[in-house]
Amino acid sequence: MTNKLDTIRQKIDALDKKLQSLINERARLAQEVAQVKQAQGDDAVYYRPEREAAVLREVLARNEGPLSGEDMARLFREIMSACLALEQTLQVAFLGPEGTFTQAAALKHFGHSVRTVSMTAIDEVFREVESAAVNYGVVPVENSTEGVVNHTLDMFMQSSLVICGEVDLRVHHHLLGQSQDRSSLKRIYSHQQSLAQCREWLDVRLPGVERVPVSSNAEAARRAAGEEQVAAIASDIAADIYGLEILEANIEDNPDNTTRFLIIGRQSVASSGDDKTSLLVSMPNKPGALHQMLEPFAENAISMSRIESRPSRLANWEYVFFIDINGHVDDEKVTRCLDALREKTSMLKVLGSYPRAVL
Repeated sequence: MTNKLDTIRQKIDALDKKLQSLINERARLAQEVAQVKQAQGDDAVYYRPEREAAVLREVLARNEGPLSGEDMARLFREIMSACLALEQTLQVAFLGPEGTFTQAAALKHFGHSVRTVSMTAIDEVFREVESAAVNYGVVPVENSTEGVVNHTLDMFMQSSLVICGEVDLRVHHHLLGQSQDRSSLKRIYSHQQSLAQCREWLDVRLPGVERVPVSSNAEAARRAAGEEQVAAIASDIAADIYGLEILEANIEDNPDNTTRFLIIGRQSVASSGDDKTSLLVSMPNKPGALHQMLEPFAENAISMSRIESRPSRLANWEYVFFIDINGHVDDEKVTRCLDALREKTSMLKVLGSYPRAVL
């Protein structure tokens, strides 16, 4: 038995040596790429979302196990992140403070070799990217249980930024506190959406405890770490950062609870072969206007994955529509659809074409 284990371990050690050599060879090639791009001057673009999405799809397609496709793609994401940092260390603004799900989404999308920058509000994330203080931003846009994040949608009405990517993050909420004794709890802090996503659990398990909404789950954890007889609903990352115990894990009412985040930036993204396009559309307020708006999508066999309406803020009872469709703005049928839409609408703004979330 000992001899067999020794033989297997020797094979593992030899493979580790090869893997390390190959990863460093990839890193050296990334440095060569950086040199080529640096020769292009200030207009060089180091991060290519469409390229990374295509690589990850190839990883998933050729994976044969025993590691899952998700695990393998996560490993490659970190390799790409570390190699990109040799070309340029990306700075990514997120809705903070440290330990929020938005930060987790940023790290899932970009890998851990980026520098995440905490912002206190969604509009601050937009401003940081617009001013070029950071390369990209990450903002929440919708939750599978509670629906859209209106503040994010409203910001797109006035911003010149484009959507460069999306992240789907499975959200698990934990009850965090300083002590395992839940009977003494008088108050629970969390973001209002998290409180809503855990409403049934709280009604049954902690019906008499006051629920106090705060700006983020991480802020809830920070308060719970400094106050007596309180708890927070937040992530396991927040528990680690603020030194709290997990009193109860996975208290969300819907086990498939997922939040979608958008990556915002200043450059448009080329086609990756499997893309989404987000649109902002305004129609004249007249009978049949919505039907006319939808016609070009049906005529060009384009699938809509989302449509939301928001007040236009220009006049009472006038609305704009946020629409997600399958396809890239450079696709022929999408181009035809948008040309037809421009003739029927009072305003059409392409918010961005970007790779569909790989994981």
